[in-house]
Amino acid sequence: MADDKVLAAQKWVNATYATVAGYTKCPEDGRTGWATMYSLTRALQHELGIPTLSDSFGPTTLSKLSARGDVGSGEPNANIRKIVQHALFCKGYWGGDGAGTYDSATAQSVAQLKGNAGLDDSNGMVQPKLFKALLTMDAYVLLTGGSDKVREIQRWLNGRYFKKSTFYVGPCDGIYSRDVQTALMKAIQYELGIPEDQVTGNFGEGTKTGLKGHVLSQGGSGVFVQLFSAACVFNEPVYTGTQTYITSFKSSFDSALATFVREFQKFSGLPASEIGDFATWAQLLVSTGDPDRQVNGCDTRYTITPAIGRDLYNSGHRYVGRYIYQPPNSIDKYLKPGELENIFKAGLRVFPIFQDNGRRLADFNYTAGYQHGLLAHERAISYGFNRGTVIYFAVDYDATSEEIASNIVPYFYGISSALGSKGKRYIHGVYGSRNVCSKVTKETYARYSFVSGMSWGFSGNLGFPMPANWSFTQIKEISKIPSSDGPYDLDKDAHRAGADEGQNSVNKTASPADGFISYVEMLYGMAKSYGKGDPNRLVMEYVRHRSYGDVQWWALIGDPDQGFIDYADEHGAFVYDEYKDPFTGHLLGAEHMLATANAHLVKEQPSSATRGGAGDVGGWAGDIYTLYGEWRRDHESYPSGYAYCQAKLGKIGVDSTFGFGDLVEDADGYLIAERVRRKKTIVEAVRHHYAETGGLTRFKDYFTQRFGGSVATATDLARYMLTMEIDPTISLGREYLISKNAGGNGSVLMPWMLPGDKLTEFCKGFADTLQARAGQESRLRARYLKNQKENLSRS
Repeated sequence: MADDKVLAAQKWVNATYATVAGYTKCPEDGRTGWATMYSLTRALQHELGIPTLSDSFGPTTLSKLSARGDVGSGEPNANIRKIVQHALFCKGYWGGDGAGTYDSATAQSVAQLKGNAGLDDSNGMVQPKLFKALLTMDAYVLLTGGSDKVREIQRWLNGRYFKKSTFYVGPCDGIYSRDVQTALMKAIQYELGIPEDQVTGNFGEGTKTGLKGHVLSQGGSGVFVQLFSAACVFNEPVYTGTQTYITSFKSSFDSALATFVREFQKFSGLPASEIGDFATWAQLLVSTGDPDRQVNGCDTRYTITPAIGRDLYNSGHRYVGRYIYQPPNSIDKYLKPGELENIFKAGLRVFPIFQDNGRRLADFNYTAGYQHGLLAHERAISYGFNRGTVIYFAVDYDATSEEIASNIVPYFYGISSALGSKGKRYIHGVYGSRNVCSKVTKETYARYSFVSGMSWGFSGNLGFPMPANWSFTQIKEISKIPSSDGPYDLDKDAHRAGADEGQNSVNKTASPADGFISYVEMLYGMAKSYGKGDPNRLVMEYVRHRSYGDVQWWALIGDPDQGFIDYADEHGAFVYDEYKDPFTGHLLGAEHMLATANAHLVKEQPSSATRGGAGDVGGWAGDIYTLYGEWRRDHESYPSGYAYCQAKLGKIGVDSTFGFGDLVEDADGYLIAERVRRKKTIVEAVRHHYAETGGLTRFKDYFTQRFGGSVATATDLARYMLTMEIDPTISLGREYLISKNAGGNGSVLMPWMLPGDKLTEFCKGFADTLQARAGQESRLRARYLKNQKENLSRS
């Protein structure tokens, strides 16, 4: 919104300095922005007699001001007084008459700004460093999205260190940022006794040495506890899967701070000592943490030979990241034939990385992401990576928040859509700065993050906490490590226990259904022994937690029980990923099937036949959202939604996010959940479905029980789920799933925007496909029973 006083400031500065050499005019739109502040800065420089003007309020400007003294009513230069007044207007304060009369109103506004910034507000004089702050876009009041706790720290830093020569007034807006982190680092350096002219805000050797001598523990107090607790606030919240931990700015190291420190240490992969030792200081302050700490992960472009594999294992490594793709004419770094066998024989686990350049903004857009997703799937298949493997797609440069929104997020939409069209065999992770990882995870539901923490100077690392889903983080590059096969380089990677465990095998043979049944029985026994909650639900939650446990699923049906996950892991449980359907011979994903069952069990089916809910979104409705998005992407080739469903929905060997496997898993998940709802155990439900005759009539039973056996009902239900607005969680999830598969842009025609007959065509294509599958089933059933009879007669 335009502001009359800001407009007046813009008009005055342009009119006054338009003919001055080096002056740059600002827009006259009544909106405060950097262009206006730069114009005011150049105006000030001219008044100070600086011959070469610039946007930067640098050392020369500051020294010239310092030589004049504080600016107030006694300032002899009327234009300097006017610059103060107009800058106040641009900051949202009343500057007075704007004519250069430095009266009580102007002085009161300056004092108010000082108070907001945490400075001594006993007078209305503008010190040189405050003048510098006036000509920035920094805010000194709490902004939307800001925190009172962060603002308290910002004001404390300004007030305590304002008189230090290398410290400048920082924002007091409640928002943790790169500038705030730098201010905290400078404060630590001052308190460590580092000379002011050597205080840089960088985590250098002097700072490291000093912090090693300031180990904090419960019962301690003083300024270092304040600095430490401030760093803790900047790194909150810590989410453990069952509880969220936060803290506060304080001067005494109490039990509450000790609890936060313990959980932060566990989250960061550090010993849970509850002590503010150097490793914890470092982890709070810089993205590498302590780069010399012992870690058990690494990544490298070098081929892992048997000798290197043994060396890595003997030096404590258990995880190694390797590239599954190499762009043409680039450095040799991809996995070689036989290398995976070397890795596994050495006792190591591998996590795959996909990178095709990825070092500039132009490398990222939706189309590139889609192509890379297809290529990564193809490469992962060629290596034999098992279902459920997380592939980390690299953003190998310091992307800004604007670039993440404009290009990086659409790129990951493309990746996710491509992997989905290939049957969801593989899951996308993200490699990049903390900011890249957090934003990509939030927008595209990346399962895990691989943080480029080694690049501590990245703007996307400094001023951002670790992403909640981090699995690996690079902390140090080591070159020319000797081995009997020649020297090699690697990056040290910290690994978070309980996150992505990588893979210790490939080409895993899918177990027959009886293996899956035995697994469910074993997990059910653990759930009974656990003694808390519904064991049927706990089994479903455990199996889905790895691939279907992100925030999207949390919003839909809640978090899995982390207590049971931990209990099961401690008792040797594992996530079952794939098994063979005895009726079709098709490979089915246990995680997706039981995630669907979990959704239907938690969210009961509405009483109305043509109404759906969150349970459906966990199964068929979620898949129809992605299929609709694909249709909108391909609508020029397939104008008819009905034809698109006939070509893509429930088909074998066709690229689609709603392929045959998805349809089977949706049907099985629903039917198993319904049997559990009718008081069968999950073991009984799974056994009936796969070892007895339940799966023989899966499509008929699914079409009958969920859709009333009616094409009209199925059509109406599909239309309802594509257009309903009463549940905001479903509405947001639907828009996300459609958008990412439609091309990742905001111009997609949403279902409710389509002409009614066009949407009905698409929905009827879905309903007719279901009915057709139910009709085909009788022939498959007869063939299966015949084969079973022949097998029995032979035996």
